[in-house]
Amino acid sequence: MGLFDFAADIGKKVFGVGDADAAEKVKSEIENSNPGVYDFDVSMDGDTCTISGKCVSAEAKEKTILIAGNMRGVANVNADGLDTPEPISEEEDQYYTIEKGDTLWGIASKTMGNGAKYTEIFEANKEVIQDPDKIFPGQKIRIPKA
Repeated sequence: MGLFDFAADIGKKVFGVGDADAAEKVKSEIENSNPGVYDFDVSMDGDTCTISGKCVSAEAKEKTILIAGNMRGVANVNADGLDTPEPISEEEDQYYTIEKGDTLWGIASKTMGNGAKYTEIFEANKEVIQDPDKIFPGQKIRIPKA
């Protein structure tokens, strides 16, 4: 899966620039969200977050990457060390970067053909989006597979 790019200057503020314990704070946020990753470790090198461990599913891996990447101060997530029982199919994965003026309804209309499916987007991203009315430009989310 490789390296994922994110907007480092937006997202949930969990740690400050140069925090020696930034990796522990990212790990704690992932643990609190409980996306389905275990026996995992997090390291930070500048604005690159590297995560290794085991995921219960490909979906858990995607959620773990998004939780880490949507934190302020993280520009890249390296998830090469995250193992899943089944491979993630690159063709089927769809990510969306939220733009100014977007709503989950509008995103569902654009990507799924029906605005009412915004609840499916919310459910697929509940570890990243706590309130469907509070999304922000630059945030990356998963679009559920059909």
